[in-house]
Amino acid sequence: MNRVQFQAGLSMAEFLERYGSEERCEAALIAARWPSGFACPDCGGGQCSSFRRAHRLYFQCTACRHQCSVISGTILEATKLPLRRWFLAMHLLTQSKNNVAALELKRHLGVCYKTAWLIKHKLMEVMRIREDGRQLDGRVEIDDAYLGGERSGGKSGRGSENKVPFVAAVQTTAEGQPQFVCLRAQPFTTEAMKAFAARAIAPSGTVISDGLWCFGAVRIVGAGHERIVTGGGKASTEMPQFRAVNTFLGNLKRALGGTYHAFDFAKYAHRYLAEAQYRFNRRFNLSSILARLLRAACLTTPTPASVIRRAEVGR
Repeated sequence: MNRVQFQAGLSMAEFLERYGSEERCEAALIAARWPSGFACPDCGGGQCSSFRRAHRLYFQCTACRHQCSVISGTILEATKLPLRRWFLAMHLLTQSKNNVAALELKRHLGVCYKTAWLIKHKLMEVMRIREDGRQLDGRVEIDDAYLGGERSGGKSGRGSENKVPFVAAVQTTAEGQPQFVCLRAQPFTTEAMKAFAARAIAPSGTVISDGLWCFGAVRIVGAGHERIVTGGGKASTEMPQFRAVNTFLGNLKRALGGTYHAFDFAKYAHRYLAEAQYRFNRRFNLSSILARLLRAACLTTPTPASVIRRAEVGR
């Protein structure tokens, strides 16, 4: 039995016991945002008074008189939804074995589709920012992959206008067991791979790749590179040197294909990949992943809907 796969996680009964009321959600949010006690966002002071305005808890710094709500300065800023809806969304997104589509989230939360979509993408943006500094070390399997497929009347294969290229890198143990993953939507060019390596590969790592020449760019950070020309066909996907990355990519594509009818790959691929990366890298302790996401949401600055809906820039 795979202990990671069959771990208990955070059950719905436990979730309701911890976060089943607005008061409990509010207390959990305060504890996550200020684990060492209140700190004024303006002056850093630790003394405050509190009051409520339109059912939302506010704090006023004793030193500088600055006022802030429990959600101001976080990804939840300006939301009109009860906190328990956000907590339920975080629970569903982190505990589901596969992905949760915005349409399914809409039905669970009892909100309109537009609101559910925005909640999902804001939480995925939190995941993306949290994983942005992820760096892999040791033995790393790397491969090129694509999201999307052929459009009717368009090109097929790698030339399809609807295909978004991305890099998948999986850190493994010496025996090839997967540990952590880095995903990044980008073209397969030497310059792009240099940027990926500088961000995601430690100098002490050893990268195992197929015959794609751009992967040699990982040497720019001092990492070792083992190039294995695999050829094509099914046999190349069954090579033991790439078992971890090929297994991950197979699971990822099945999860995306089984959950979403379609999404705008060119605009939002980076966020869907970040969600997969965030969940995979925290799969060892599912019972704590909601609390960790809540802390990350508190540390993420407000991101308005106009920015969320805009295409990714400079990535």
